[in-house]
Amino acid sequence: MSDKKVKNIFVQGPISPAFIAESISRHSTKTAIGGHSIFMGQVRRDEVGDKFVEAISYIAFEELALEKMQQIREDIFEKYPLHCMHVHHSLGMVGAGEICLFVFSSSSHREAAIAACTEIVERIKAELPIWGKEIFEDQSHQWKENK
Repeated sequence: MSDKKVKNIFVQGPISPAFIAESISRHSTKTAIGGHSIFMGQVRRDEVGDKFVEAISYIAFEELALEKMQQIREDIFEKYPLHCMHVHHSLGMVGAGEICLFVFSSSSHREAAIAACTEIVERIKAELPIWGKEIFEDQSHQWKENK
């Protein structure tokens, strides 16, 4: 891995729509960008048996997750001609309907931005040590399994 500063991707609680809008708006001056791809992961109000998910509480092995994310970042920049990549993942409690993952990639052309964004999301789900505990309306819980 390079000597580049490891970026912190974690935010406490849900990722606000205002934060997402501000992130997008900051790119309007970057006129070499022709395409952005955005993925937003939202907590679903899944029905499990006779209960509904009210929230997910996220925890992570933060140091390892950030190291792995840095490697993913380097791999993606090597593979795709991106101008920028932003990744934000929630820790702590995120309610049903709120955003827990925000991935934003930008390139001169849409194909690279879309392919990179998709690969980033898949690798985050497969490689980062982040776990979610589904909290039901009766406050019982179960650990979420990624599919």
